[in-house]
Amino acid sequence: MTRPAPARQRAFTPRAIEIISAGRRLLEADGPTALTMRRLAAELGIQAPSIYKHLPGKDALELALLEDALTEIGQDLHEAVRHGTAHRVIPAVLAAYREYCLAHPNLYRLATGSRLPRAAMTPGLEAWAGEPFVLATGDPHLAQALWSFAHGMVILELDRRYPDGSDLRRTWDAGADAFTSACRR
Repeated sequence: MTRPAPARQRAFTPRAIEIISAGRRLLEADGPTALTMRRLAAELGIQAPSIYKHLPGKDALELALLEDALTEIGQDLHEAVRHGTAHRVIPAVLAAYREYCLAHPNLYRLATGSRLPRAAMTPGLEAWAGEPFVLATGDPHLAQALWSFAHGMVILELDRRYPDGSDLRRTWDAGADAFTSACRR
């Protein structure tokens, strides 16, 4: 049984939500180097110091974006678990993960590219977002291995590290088959 995402520990004002949304647009369109307070202020038509009335700084903006990513990925993965059949749940989870990450590459990199600020995060969000891997495999160690496979595949795909002509759908399917077999043992 899947459960809803944990509620954010901090409520944002409508203006802070507008700032976070603008930050996400910049990040998604132009990558992490575009995510500066000066550029964000220009996007909003305000002076950079005005942002600090609503968010304490760039770290708070990045934390909000990271939590958005974990929430969205978690929702997609929980949905995949909810609708996946017993033998198709791992492929469904992997397909949902890949689809989200490829659709939001810069947000995904922000969320996974460095150490998580766990002490500042909404309690339980990370575990909830990763829970579908445990639900799909039935084992926390296999779940970590499955996430590691998915993350590695996504990063390599985003970085275009696979040779031209690679049939990545078949590679993803091979991984799904291997993990499904491992879970049956």
